[in-house]
Amino acid sequence: MSDSLKVALAQLNPKVGDVAGNLAKVRAARAEAARQGAELVLTSELVLSGYPPEDLVLKPAFQKRCHEAVEALRADTSDGGPALFVTTPWREADKLHNAIICLNKGEVIGKRFKVDLPNYGVFDEKRVFAPGPMPGPLVFNGVRLGVPICEDVWTADVVECISETGGEILLVPNGSPYEVGKTDIRVQLGVQRVVESGLPFVYLNQVGGQDELVFDGGSFVLGADRALKAKLASFREEVATIEFRRGTNGWECQSAAIARELSDLNSIYQAMMLGLRDYVNKTGFPSVLIGLSGGVDSALTAALAVDALGPSRVHTVMMPSRYTSGASLEDAKACAQALGVRHDIVDIEPAIEAYARMLTPLFGNAAPDVTEENIQSRARAVTLMALSNKLGGMVVTTGNKSEMAVGYATLYGDMCGGFNVLKDVYKTTVFELCRWRNHHWPEGSVGPVGHVIPERIIDKPPSAELRADQKDEDSLPPYPSLDAILRGLIERDLDAETLAREGHDRAVVDRVWRQLEAAEYKRRQAPPGVKITARNVSRERRYPIVNGFRG
Repeated sequence: MSDSLKVALAQLNPKVGDVAGNLAKVRAARAEAARQGAELVLTSELVLSGYPPEDLVLKPAFQKRCHEAVEALRADTSDGGPALFVTTPWREADKLHNAIICLNKGEVIGKRFKVDLPNYGVFDEKRVFAPGPMPGPLVFNGVRLGVPICEDVWTADVVECISETGGEILLVPNGSPYEVGKTDIRVQLGVQRVVESGLPFVYLNQVGGQDELVFDGGSFVLGADRALKAKLASFREEVATIEFRRGTNGWECQSAAIARELSDLNSIYQAMMLGLRDYVNKTGFPSVLIGLSGGVDSALTAALAVDALGPSRVHTVMMPSRYTSGASLEDAKACAQALGVRHDIVDIEPAIEAYARMLTPLFGNAAPDVTEENIQSRARAVTLMALSNKLGGMVVTTGNKSEMAVGYATLYGDMCGGFNVLKDVYKTTVFELCRWRNHHWPEGSVGPVGHVIPERIIDKPPSAELRADQKDEDSLPPYPSLDAILRGLIERDLDAETLAREGHDRAVVDRVWRQLEAAEYKRRQAPPGVKITARNVSRERRYPIVNGFRG
């Protein structure tokens, strides 16, 4: 029995469905762990299938491929190198489990199955997995290791069972998506489990983008004294070996590197950058197309795309109409030049005139209204989609959460595209991120240093420029007020009366509530986008479209 145990934490970026690619990542991590002198490698939740696999995991052929990958890794461990605690979907006794399989010296030395299957927010595990029995610890090299999986540590029961049955160290594989402020929540959660169990606590999280989710890594280790002993970097892959030593009071982690904590704006930017990069790369698009209007949303979207993918993979297009100001043309060009991207101008007036000729026999003498505004937006969408089809780039839309929430967006117009990186970002935060990016170069960026968004874009009043002298505030409350109300309605689930008591004008609250509810059908048809907040307006807020309730 050794008094030391070296565990490699493999903070990896798997791709859902790519079992062969994920297997290769695990093998490379194991090789790196061997170079670091590790005896055991721990992987994040469902690393072989990618997380979350959703209904893909129900396919027998997919389950078989995951099982074959485990068998391949089992054979690998016969080389005498590090043991491997690998996570995978696993079918046993006609039940499909979210599992951790423990491999050493060519043998399966143990299995444990996730007990607490989350079924809230973005999670839907109860419909695809069966819960496992309460787990005791696994014995490896004489050490009793508890391996609760992700949600199993969000309540006390599973850790209590491990502790009462002799567990000595907690190794926790996770698939925990990013949201602002979640790092502190995770650490405090770990502290709770340490206080209850008296055991050191390893929290290993995956990293990478998967559809609307971004996993931020940031894995950490807490000692039995509740102190932070190690922390891996956020938003990038890393393999780090942590040493535990047996003392008179049990096992303790030796202090290791602690990665710096990111500010909220930095972490939001990093999450969007990683989410966009992985969505584009994992789906195989060579480049992206962005309608660059001279406004703040499209400017930030372009900056994020360049930082994520590089200038050569970003193509911006300005599509002016008769209502587009000269300043907007200048600002869009200046932004594209600062970012170093290809920038083209396609005048949509001929298309607008053609639609007018087509529809005049039916419209008659009806006065112009939102109809003509939407035609402009849809003409721009047709232009971008035509360029996408011809040139191969994916259209990235530019609407923010404030607009998407209240329906201040045109279906089949500015909502048209493959991905929306600002989908969960409020307008007020858009302004903050623009200012932040102009003064910071994001770690991992492949974009330029310095000011990339002209100050005039940030300073001018927001406008869709779909009619003469239009301003967003013609149709919406001022964005600080709107965003505060929306946070109350969406993230806090408050009613109008409560928001009014907090100081918001009741008539404005009622109006925003009506707009929020009426736009549900639009949001159902919107492209996916990066989840940033505690509750986005797609997967986490699913209201009926036909809805007679008035709150």
